[in-house]
Amino acid sequence: MDERVMGRLGRRASVVGLGTWQLGADWGDVDEKDALAVLDAAVESGVTFFDTADVYGDGRSEQTIATFLRGRPELDIFVATKMGRRVDQIPENYVLDNFRAWNDRSRRDLGVDRLDLVQLHCPPTPVYSTDEVFDALDTLVEEERIAAYGVSVETCEEALTAIARPGVASVQIILNAFRMKPLREVLPAAREAGVGIIARVPLASGLLSGKYTKDTVFPANDHRTYNRHGESFDQGETFSGVDYESGVEAAVEFAALAPEGFTPAQLALRWIIQQPGVTTVIPGARSPEQARANAAAAALPDLSDETLAAIQDLYDRRIKDQVENRW
Repeated sequence: MDERVMGRLGRRASVVGLGTWQLGADWGDVDEKDALAVLDAAVESGVTFFDTADVYGDGRSEQTIATFLRGRPELDIFVATKMGRRVDQIPENYVLDNFRAWNDRSRRDLGVDRLDLVQLHCPPTPVYSTDEVFDALDTLVEEERIAAYGVSVETCEEALTAIARPGVASVQIILNAFRMKPLREVLPAAREAGVGIIARVPLASGLLSGKYTKDTVFPANDHRTYNRHGESFDQGETFSGVDYESGVEAAVEFAALAPEGFTPAQLALRWIIQQPGVTTVIPGARSPEQARANAAAAALPDLSDETLAAIQDLYDRRIKDQVENRW
């Protein structure tokens, strides 16, 4: 699989990575055997980048990755984790002592002395403008606890603020065919600054897979049930903030644009891969089959100008007004 350089970090990542939120919790139940099978299928398909966080299953996702990598010592996998969502979301909690404690926990759960990349996990907006926060992150690098740091953001404005920081190696942002606003300013600014872009929620929480109908019922412990209106965290993380019923209708139209040989999900991933400035896209997978299908998008041909224009038109007609004023 093609790899791209992660900006200022200089580390290479597969253009399709693996998001591991679903291997911890918040998407229903996934047992360890199944989770390890997903990781194995992804790696065998060329994936070299895993994205996780300390709150995914309260450390379960990180621990599962550690278990997998202990069994495959020959692999060179770039593992990015996130920190900051284990406490009340107030700027005062983003201080060096807490960073060290969170870092100690993630290094223990991942079984490493130094983390490849640590991202602030969608912190309160003022954090991005606080010099002391980034001084503390620089300290973690100096102490060799982490190789580099980045941020995971909710809004384009937060991304642009972070990109201006000289030590930020990466920005993780929601980017998909139902969330196009980052294309206008964020991706060009990241390219100019040499900052990597990690595209998350690439399938709009599964909407763009074309598998769901208005009658689909998700488990009670799936965020697509309990956070549909932002009850537990930012609404933009669930279905990209798109109203579910209208999103299903738009997804039917999106699926009809898939060229021969593409699934709707692969169309969604290929669209992201083609956006200039994207380093890696991190779809999740609940089965080995999903992991392999996602990875296969990296080898599919580029979408035609006609298909790209049709996707843009769909977004402009059905989605843009729902999401651009908020994120």
